[in-house]
Parts: sequence; structure tokens; C-alpha cells
Amino acid sequence: MTSLPKITHRCVMAAVLTAVPLASYAQVSPAGSGGQSASQRQAAAAALQLPDVTVFGSFDPNVRKATAIVNGDIITDTDVDHRLALVLIANSGRVSAEEREVLRLQVLRNLIDEKLQIQEAAQNEVTVPEEEVEQAYARVAANFRQSKEAFEQFLRENGSSPASIKQQIRAEVTWNRLLRRKVEPFINVGDDEVQAVIRKLEEAKGKDEFRVGEIFLSATPETQGQVMADAARIVEQVRGGASFVAYARQFSEASSAALGGDLGWVRAEQLSPALESIVTALPRGGVSDPVPVPGGVTVIALVDKRQVLSADPSAAILSLKQLTLALPADISETNARKMAAGMQEATRNMGGCGRAEEVARSIGAEIVSNDQLRMGDLPQQLQQILGQMPIGTATPPFGSAEDGLRVLVLCGRDDPPANANLPSFDQVYGQLNDSRVNSAARRYLRDLRRDAVIDYR
Repeated sequence: MTSLPKITHRCVMAAVLTAVPLASYAQVSPAGSGGQSASQRQAAAAALQLPDVTVFGSFDPNVRKATAIVNGDIITDTDVDHRLALVLIANSGRVSAEEREVLRLQVLRNLIDEKLQIQEAAQNEVTVPEEEVEQAYARVAANFRQSKEAFEQFLRENGSSPASIKQQIRAEVTWNRLLRRKVEPFINVGDDEVQAVIRKLEEAKGKDEFRVGEIFLSATPETQGQVMADAARIVEQVRGGASFVAYARQFSEASSAALGGDLGWVRAEQLSPALESIVTALPRGGVSDPVPVPGGVTVIALVDKRQVLSADPSAAILSLKQLTLALPADISETNARKMAAGMQEATRNMGGCGRAEEVARSIGAEIVSNDQLRMGDLPQQLQQILGQMPIGTATPPFGSAEDGLRVLVLCGRDDPPANANLPSFDQVYGQLNDSRVNSAARRYLRDLRRDAVIDYR
């Protein structure tokens, strides 16, 4: 049986951050140089009495000088450029020259944090085998539907390198292992706390809960204003259509950064008081304005919404047949609408899925089937239509000039049980534990920054 083409949601979000310039530089122009004649310039050069020059060694403008030295470890301009290129790839290059320079500063700050994390892990004899890094890199390449070799070429063509991604992977994995060794053993979550959360969930049956993404930026009272401005730039880029997941991975300082900022399903009251009213007002796919929270600033995105312990419509498993009618390359809009009207008329009263093949042949359409398609994996518009359709009926035609006209016929639907989303004891325990580890990790990294010797060049 042929599967329907997978329909995925476009990631909504991106990030561009500002920072206070590291230093100010005065510009000095040579006195009177603008009015010299050629003979005067030649005389001035002769006055230097330079001998014939023999250059020993080589000069390569692509070999960059150090941008920062972190406890003796160097971060070069090339490192910053390669990591910046990853962000630009995620943003499809839609970043102005001015924003790009601002973004470089945030990339540098993140690379400094990575150095501190890797250094601390090494001091505690926490290492990651290179084969594990290579496996994770291969998974990233697979996410781009490319082999490792093709992905390497793709990165280089876009100004980055495999080494930049592998360094980020190495930092994430070593830091997480260090936290499991030095932080997590000292985190306590009592059974009574877990049971209390489960009781509250049962009492909240029918209330809304939210799938939330976060980008957290730490701030002190002195830097709060600047970080709020940084976060405002994130929101601007995100609402412009860049990838929230990619920018959360690059810039968020929460432990959820490794998951693209995904906090999973939460109820509003589980969030900080500052975020509680905001998440309830967001539409699906919406992004909040920057929100001051203890320790910094947060931007949240609402990925999805459902009701606690109620049947989740998006979890329904659908059995569908899809009819696809190709459009001629040079078809006018008027004729395309006529074809769509004819397709709708043919499928409107087809009499159920049993006649789908016959109808497809009569209008010259191709037909494919899928018996295991999750409702939530479809675009929101189609979810709304299919959620109200009786079995055996068809959607209105949809599509594009490139993809042709399509109609989905609903052949069956398996709805989840009402209590399917009740988390287990272990799941609740893990969520509480992760939240406390996350808070401790922020303090840990803050202390590493405070004690670090960082020389900016």
C-alpha cells in the first residue's frame, strides 16, 4: 500500500540577538594624506629606506585571528563564522547585514559557554567518544534527508563546516553527562510531590493544557534592558517565519535547548506566574512578546493545545484515500478553478471509500492510501475539516499549481480513549526532576562564567 506524502508543519520562529559592543575603537586618519601627489608619495616611501623584501612563510586571509581566549582555549573568527552560518541556514539567509553583525556577538557568547561546559566536563573526567559524536552528526544529516558526505558539502557551500555542528553536539552531550553526575544526584523529588501533581491533573480534567516551546536568555539587573532588546529581535525574526527550533537550539540557555526549546505538555498553572496568562491567550503557532522572569527573559511559543484527560482529537488515527489530479503547466486560474469544481462534484457524492478508485479513474486522478495517519500531523485547516466529516465523505479540493489538486476521502477514524494523556508516575517524576536540574544547571553555568578568565581580541 502506498503512503500519502508526509505533510509537516513549517517551523515558525527564529532568533537574532544584540549585545553591548565589546570595545570602542577610535579611528585615526593619516594627516594630510588626501592631498599628496604621486611624486610626494614616492619620495615619502623612499624616505623609509626599505630594503628589498623577501617574505618568509605564507599569508592566508582565511586563517583568522583569535576572537576570544577562554581559560586558555581559543575561539577564532572562523569558529564564529561557521556557527553563524548554521543560524543563517535555519533562517534561509533572511538576515540583514546590520542584524548579522549583532548576531555574531550572540554566537560568540554561546561559543564561550560551550568552551566553559567542555572544560568543566574535562576537569571532571567526563568525555564523549568520537564515534558517539559521529552517530549524532549522522542523525542530523538524516534530518536533512542527506548522507553525511552530501551534508558536509551542503554545509561548506553555505559557509559552515561539519566541525561546527560536531562541536555543538560534543558540548551538549558532555554538559548533560556532567549534570547527571554532579547535579542530578542531589536533586530530590518526593513521591508525595508526584502524587500531588497527578491529583491536580485529575482535578483539572477538561481544562486546557498546552504544548509550549521556550527560549530563555539569562539576565542580571544590570543587563535586563539589553536582554529584553535581544529578545525583541528574536520575536521579530520568529514572526517573520524563521525556525524557532533552530534558534532555540543555538541561543536558549534552558536545558530544553537541546530539544529545540520543547517543554512538552504543560498546564498554564505549571508555568511561572508571568507566563500563565500569556500562554492561554496565544493562538496555535503564536509567539509571545519578551517576558521578564526570575533570572532572565523568556519568549514562548504555543505549538498545540488540548484538554487535560479528555480525548485528544489530534491523536486520532485516520484511514484516508487521497486523489490527486495534475494541473497542466500553463493552466489559467479560471480553468484551474473549473477543474477544482469538477473534481469536487465528482467526489462529493461518491458513496464512500469503496468507489474512490472508480471515481479517480473517471476524472484521471491518481489514488494512494494511508491507514495510519495521525490527525495532528495534518495542516491545521485540514484538521478542522476532517474533524467534522462523517466517514465516507471527501474534503473540498486543495493544492497548488505545482502539486496539483488533491482530495482526501475519510475511510475510518480511531479516536484515543479519554484518559490517554494521563501521565504516568515516572513521567511526572521526570518532569519535576528535569525542571530542578535545569534550574541548578543555570546556576552552575553562571558560576563558571563568573570564575572564567576570558580575553577578548
